Amino acid sequence: MSIVVTGATGELGRLVIDELLATVPAGEIVAVVRNKEKAAPLAAKGVELRIADYDRPETLAEAFRADDRVLLISGSEVGKRVAQHSALIEAAKAVGVAQLAYTGILGGPDADFQLADEHKATEQLILDSGLPYTFLRNGWYTENYTANLAPVLEHGAVVANAGEGRIASASRADYAAAAAAVVTGEGHLGKAYELSGDTAWSLAEYAAVVSEATGKEIAYKEVPASVHQEILVGAGLPEGFAAILTDVDEAIARGRLAGTSGDLSRLIGRPTTPLATTVRTALATA
Repeated sequence: MSIVVTGATGELGRLVIDELLATVPAGEIVAVVRNKEKAAPLAAKGVELRIADYDRPETLAEAFRADDRVLLISGSEVGKRVAQHSALIEAAKAVGVAQLAYTGILGGPDADFQLADEHKATEQLILDSGLPYTFLRNGWYTENYTANLAPVLEHGAVVANAGEGRIASASRADYAAAAAAVVTGEGHLGKAYELSGDTAWSLAEYAAVVSEATGKEIAYKEVPASVHQEILVGAGLPEGFAAILTDVDEAIARGRLAGTSGDLSRLIGRPTTPLATTVRTALATA
């Protein structure tokens, strides 16, 4: 049996591999990747590489073995994920993997915003496959905000259409630790975990944290969804993806990303990373 991580060279995948290497012999870890050269640092650590591409189903036939524990990290290409995930699920089913853990989105079937649609469809595909599953319904990553600190600092404002909604975010490393715990531990089959940070915060509070960390005056500027979308498109985002992001903000305003179930901190055995810590880390590494 091996522990198999798909998308292993992505931002989340790399962190999951690091977590696994801390507790599992490298020879028991498999990274499914598209690009062998990009994954060379993993191979240098003793991790087995299996080359496969979500968009080429025939390459997935050799990606898994019977009794593997597989972590399916959701694809990054919005609009293509259902087809990609379907091909991978079929390949996993064909060999009879022991576990298929999937990184979905907070709320699962109850999530009522566009970004959740492909995740909900994937969960149903996994259920229909009959494979032993674990659903890791990830909430918002704090890095979704701290990765965009440059324009915030330039303009002195956090711009969004999220109203006074709250966000129970956690760091990407927190979610990676949970994924590693689920594919190495016992008792997780057939379960769905609602993963989020221990504390929910508003964008006004986020602006205040950035202000304190930088000594600059930062405000939260709420704008209508249509204005926010224009700003995002003007910053270079495709119109369709900008619409998805403003739709997420509307979901935040409805409280859809504010849940604090405690599942994440229980899985990782520690409190989730505070907002201020991730902000300071982002500023220090910018």
